[in-house]
Amino acid sequence: MTDYGRLATVTAGGTTRYGLVRDDGFVDLSARFSWQWPTLRDSIRAGTLTQLVEAGRSLPADLPLDAIDYQIPVPNPEKIICVGVNYPDRNEEYKDGQAAPSNPSLFPRFPRSFVGHGVPLNRPPESPQLDYEGEVVLVIGKGGRRIAEAEALDHVAALTLCNEGTIRDWVRHAKFNVTQGKNFDGTGAIGPWLVPYVDESQIADIALTTSVNGEVRQDDRTSRMIFGFRKLINYISTFTTLVPGDMIVTGTPTGAGARFEPPVWLKPGDVVEVSATGLGTLRNPIADEVLA
Repeated sequence: MTDYGRLATVTAGGTTRYGLVRDDGFVDLSARFSWQWPTLRDSIRAGTLTQLVEAGRSLPADLPLDAIDYQIPVPNPEKIICVGVNYPDRNEEYKDGQAAPSNPSLFPRFPRSFVGHGVPLNRPPESPQLDYEGEVVLVIGKGGRRIAEAEALDHVAALTLCNEGTIRDWVRHAKFNVTQGKNFDGTGAIGPWLVPYVDESQIADIALTTSVNGEVRQDDRTSRMIFGFRKLINYISTFTTLVPGDMIVTGTPTGAGARFEPPVWLKPGDVVEVSATGLGTLRNPIADEVLA
């Protein structure tokens, strides 16, 4: 499998840094390039993620991997737009007799609702119904409005993973929106890193799985998505200008805990792993939210 590189935003020694994650350790690229690109979002805007990877391959590792704590890879994204019901079996889960919709269902998430790889996901005191949703994430590199499908993938800078954690009963608090249940602080995760996007073969048929305590709960492939990556970028950019660092969370397969009989919610001590071809594994334990 081709190694496209793994670029992460981390905390080490009380300082936020970015760099290349290798099997032998972490190469602190921010120590060499922060004067030029202060964050990975700046590198995305400049189109230099691949340049950073190549620089990192030739340098010695600065820190062991156990000395870093992962953050969300893209700091302070302007927009995180999530796609609902984007796999055929997921649509059938609703048992409403309706065919797949002609346009994607969308909702926003706030950056504060996500943590990095390895950080516990919050189970809030308001509800025990914390659920998982494993997803592939597109990170926008070149901004634009009304982007044609034929040109859409030219606007992708990188890929990453998401556990789009959801408080299920809070998505039913109102008549037609899900925003509340999707935005509790620290209930989801993005990461562990950015894998630079090179060409369409990299994303055409990604195998995506989600496991809880080692048991596979979700298993599907991006080739089966109802709305492909090109269509999502085209459709979303029709109504909002996409900018570098924006993230599109592209939908989850069937198998979330809410669909079990009875439902199976995440509880403290559980570990959720989202894995995908070429992107690695996003792993997060579950813990009760620590109240201030």
